[in-house]
Amino acid sequence: MNLRQLQQFITLIETPNFHRAAEILHMAQPPLSVSIRRLEDELGGKLFTRTPGGVVPTPLAHTLLPDARAALFHAQQCKVKAQEALIGLGGLLRIGFIGTATYQLLPRLIPELRSQFPKVEMELVEMTSLEILEGLRARQLELGFLRFPVLDSLGLTMTPLERDDFVLAVPAHSALARAPGQRLALSDAAGENFILYPQQRVPSLRAMADLRCQMSGFTPHVAQEAMQVHTILSLVASGIGVALVAGVARQHAMPGVVCLELSDTPEQFCVGLAVAVASQQRLNLADRVLDHVLRHHQTPEMAARCRQA
Repeated sequence: MNLRQLQQFITLIETPNFHRAAEILHMAQPPLSVSIRRLEDELGGKLFTRTPGGVVPTPLAHTLLPDARAALFHAQQCKVKAQEALIGLGGLLRIGFIGTATYQLLPRLIPELRSQFPKVEMELVEMTSLEILEGLRARQLELGFLRFPVLDSLGLTMTPLERDDFVLAVPAHSALARAPGQRLALSDAAGENFILYPQQRVPSLRAMADLRCQMSGFTPHVAQEAMQVHTILSLVASGIGVALVAGVARQHAMPGVVCLELSDTPEQFCVGLAVAVASQQRLNLADRVLDHVLRHHQTPEMAARCRQA
């Protein structure tokens, strides 16, 4: 049984005459009769009874008809969806994102994508930056929003969207929390216990935090490791130590935590948000969405940096 036979079967029911059905199908009558006979042989029963006025569908034909129509409909849908995916108007878009992307970017972006690409099914998964990189390379993701810079972007195209800087999260009862203007040099916290990202799970961000401390002349004493920002802030609130977190986290700081800007951050140092895709063999849909993201969500500063690079 194949789709052509099912189309012939449906046409013959709708036009109960072999000669007229063959004309509609743009074929000769004998091949149509042979095809219907083979279908009947496969099913094990008659589908039509010949009469002087044409053919009459049997009860078996009426039983088969709904599923035959459904099979042709779904086959056509497969073709339509494939065409939409090829031109970038439909399909499945799997997006990996870090937790802090939910603070500003995703609440703006997702409604836009749903409006701009109504036929696209989006699958959103919260991940670490390392997991996003691995997912893109394994073709398990089409798009990723992650922290930059990263230690290894081989095989990926990564474009910075917005600049961010580390802030120092300190307990509200700490003497550091009384810094004038809520700003201090990171070197002033050299003697504090630090809560840092785990090296194995968040290697790039951990490396950036270590580097930032070294740029201020010290190696941090690690009292605790944690991966999620809200967990880190909770540990800070409990008094375990201080932590370097992305500045966007200030918008969701919890009670008992004060986030201080760092007065000694070098101009070239930042821990911004980037969008990443596979460098090769990616869907047209990913390119269309990437273009939308860059046009509407890349800051002028980052766009200028990318043009210079």
